[in-house]
Amino acid sequence: MTFLARTAYGLVALLELAALHADGGVLRAGEIARRQGIPERYLEQMLASLRRAGLLRSLRGPHGGYRLARPPEAIRISEVVHCLEGDAGAERSAEPATAEFAVVAGLEAALTRRRDELLAGRTLAELLKERELVGEAPVMYFI
Repeated sequence: MTFLARTAYGLVALLELAALHADGGVLRAGEIARRQGIPERYLEQMLASLRRAGLLRSLRGPHGGYRLARPPEAIRISEVVHCLEGDAGAERSAEPATAEFAVVAGLEAALTRRRDELLAGRTLAELLKERELVGEAPVMYFI
């Protein structure tokens, strides 16, 4: 089970904003889209959803844009995923009531629980630290 593109893009945008949070920085959707190679209109839809969920604040005017509504330490990845993906289990259609489908549904439920636990235990601040470590990784050249 992977993230939808919408969720991955949203997390990337939030990481951009988290990096500026301590300084009170603001970024426009277009700037994030340009930096990350995300279609701007698509990103604007995700940012609007995150704003409605209370994860972002938008500022109008010539120096406007988006910023985090809370510190990165207070934003759980599970909140972002729920905002952008909703309840993935609700999309399933009715399945035949056989033992095989029951076993597969049980496995799927266990996967969903573990995924939810993992995402609830991680914050945007932790992802930001990981991003910084990846950015510091030395480049190795082989001849």
